[in-house]
Amino acid sequence: MVESKYRWRNRELREHVEVLDGKRSPTKVFFNATYLHGILKQWMTGNIWIYQDRIVYVGEREPDFIDSKCEQVDCKHYFLVPGYIEPHVHPFQLYNPLSFAQYALKFGTSVLINDNLPLILLLNKKKAFSFIEALQTVPSTLYWWARYDSQSELIDEERIFSNALVKNWINHEFVIQGGELTGWPKLLAGDDLTLHWIQETKRLNKKVEGHFPGASEKTLAKLKLLGADSDHEAMTGEEVMRRLLQGYMVTLRYSSIRPDLPNLLDDLNRMGIQNYDHFMLTTDGSPPSFYEQGVIDCLIKIAIEKGVPPIDAYLMATYNPAKYYQFDHLHGLIATGRTADINFLEKIDQPTPVSVLAKGVWVKRDSKPVENEQNISLDHFGFQPLQIDWDLTMTDLQFSMPFGIQLENSVITKPYSISIDVDRDEIDDPQDECFFMTVDEKGTQRINTLLKGFARIGGLASSFTYTGDILLIGKNKQDMLIAFNRMKEIGGGIVVVEKGEIIYELDLPLSGISSRLSFERLIIKEKEFKKIMKEKGYQFDDPIYTLLFFTSTHLPYIRMTPKGVYDVMQKKVLFPSILR
Repeated sequence: MVESKYRWRNRELREHVEVLDGKRSPTKVFFNATYLHGILKQWMTGNIWIYQDRIVYVGEREPDFIDSKCEQVDCKHYFLVPGYIEPHVHPFQLYNPLSFAQYALKFGTSVLINDNLPLILLLNKKKAFSFIEALQTVPSTLYWWARYDSQSELIDEERIFSNALVKNWINHEFVIQGGELTGWPKLLAGDDLTLHWIQETKRLNKKVEGHFPGASEKTLAKLKLLGADSDHEAMTGEEVMRRLLQGYMVTLRYSSIRPDLPNLLDDLNRMGIQNYDHFMLTTDGSPPSFYEQGVIDCLIKIAIEKGVPPIDAYLMATYNPAKYYQFDHLHGLIATGRTADINFLEKIDQPTPVSVLAKGVWVKRDSKPVENEQNISLDHFGFQPLQIDWDLTMTDLQFSMPFGIQLENSVITKPYSISIDVDRDEIDDPQDECFFMTVDEKGTQRINTLLKGFARIGGLASSFTYTGDILLIGKNKQDMLIAFNRMKEIGGGIVVVEKGEIIYELDLPLSGISSRLSFERLIIKEKEFKKIMKEKGYQFDDPIYTLLFFTSTHLPYIRMTPKGVYDVMQKKVLFPSILR
């Protein structure tokens, strides 16, 4: 097991003290530094001593001993702030935890708190734990959640989310919170196993994150009583206030499908909110192209532009989350004893750093990335191309369901009555409807219906879903089969076919949901997909999230789950999946 990076060994601690005693040289010294002190909420001036991956002193003193290997930097032209913290990461949105962490570091986001759901669904416990432990060797700091439910309706959910497994995750040292709590309706309806897991999380002094879109004051109060600590789903200033009044930590969101932050800050300003101590910032696991201009640094800039005092804007991304998660002894401050995560800014109102130090290592210097060797192969931990050893035929593409699914926006769906004849191989192009099929990875169960309001495409196949099921969408059944066969050939991915020709493909060889491409290259590929979808009539903001959420039950109304077509509001399967 890789030794925890969240504590130092006794030998290292003694070496830190030796630096202060002048018996050992720092590895880096930053002189004349104007730095943000989160506790005092002030810009201070002093010298910062670094020894390997730790800040060993901050103040007016200079080291008594500096050897020839020590790097000395005059910081009089910079403003130094702690590394930024992203408290709500979905790290498998076409990218993977390693590629996103590497990319986010270039923009100063050095601490990421990650969703473990894909790890539960894709890997066994031993592989998953080995993976998150191996990630401790990279310059970023990666923490994790412990999910309590699948966010869908799985056939064998009780086995996958067993009491023993969930407790193992809750107890892991790199897991710092439970949630996000998407299954809260079941909890309120009397699910004592989830309540037991929440209480186990609290017993370990870890946090529980909610997922409560549209929740009333009464519902929020109930969930607070049952153990919820924070929530990121407020969409108006009134909803933010509702959470603050119940004692929640509130995470303000700016994501591809919910770019709410500017409006939230406008609302809070009108409401006279001037205390920002209980706010954090998140991008909520957006697709790659959303991050083209940055990560948490972009949100800090929005906050400053909306009138938040700059110090408070930085604290929402540093000290506030560090204090909330109770790791401010390690992160969120430029102060003695903290991990050496420091961002160097040219101006206070420009939060994108020109240089970035993470765990005492340069990852960006004078606006240029610094390459650091990272010997982590995701294949070693079980992220392999999909092995699909079964075929689909035209016989599988038979459609007879009385109602279909209609998109209201990128992620919200509703039922609609099918009025066209579906006993055909192709739906006329002017019709705003497509054949829609999901089939499980083993090819044993399927659901066939129609989809309205998506796009006028010949055929699309995607393995990118929450549940691992495969989606087929299109107006032409033959194009759908071509797309499926190509997706099968490349080991998972997204394939679009028009008139028998493949016009787009993105291979996702890491378990069918993640790419091996660099983040920058992945941005280009995702933008290409968006462009094609827009040209084919997709009228919403985020087709990647549309594909992802078709099988997820945490948002209304109708979903294609492994058990069948599921009504989220009525909490029941309307039509069961069909055995092939």
